[in-house]
Amino acid sequence: MQRWISALTLTMMLAGVAVAQTPPQSIDRVVEAGYMSRTAGGDFRESEFLSRAELASILVRSFRLSDRTPPNPNPVQVRDVPSNHWAHSDIQTVLRTGVMTGYRDNLFFPEQRVSRAEAFSIFAQAYGVFQFPDQTIAEVLSQYPDSAQIPAWAQKSMATALYEGFVNTDADNRINPTLPMTRGDMAFALSRYLDRLEQPR
Repeated sequence: MQRWISALTLTMMLAGVAVAQTPPQSIDRVVEAGYMSRTAGGDFRESEFLSRAELASILVRSFRLSDRTPPNPNPVQVRDVPSNHWAHSDIQTVLRTGVMTGYRDNLFFPEQRVSRAEAFSIFAQAYGVFQFPDQTIAEVLSQYPDSAQIPAWAQKSMATALYEGFVNTDADNRINPTLPMTRGDMAFALSRYLDRLEQPR
């Protein structure tokens, strides 16, 4: 199955879609916290899509995953992430801690874009997925008109992310789980994570 979408095709997909926005103050907070960065010219590139490698790097830094005791203490063999890859160490960390998983044949697809459903689910894994009963998961998801688009494997993690306020929705309260995750989306989630650190529930 083709694992990428051309820029033209993606533009056509996004046409007419009300994309969730990220407040500038959210971006400022995560940059100041050292979770994400701007370019030398000061541009945050909030509409840029996140790759799996970038997501791994951001989560390792934000959740201090390197400080966790991994269930798997041994290096994980990943055929498409050589030791000289810029995110090699971070990818090893997310795999060994179980925050992210690879694909068949020891592949990680580091440059592959992640959907919002996948990214927020992985974010919830790093944060700690709540063990909601099925009824509670259904109640949380029922508040969003497009929640049926969330894959079954992501529903519990997405319920955690939504309950904690990590997910930025559009003007119609849609999650848009199949759209690509952007840097702006991640900045919003991390700013809400900072809120939780300052004011736990």
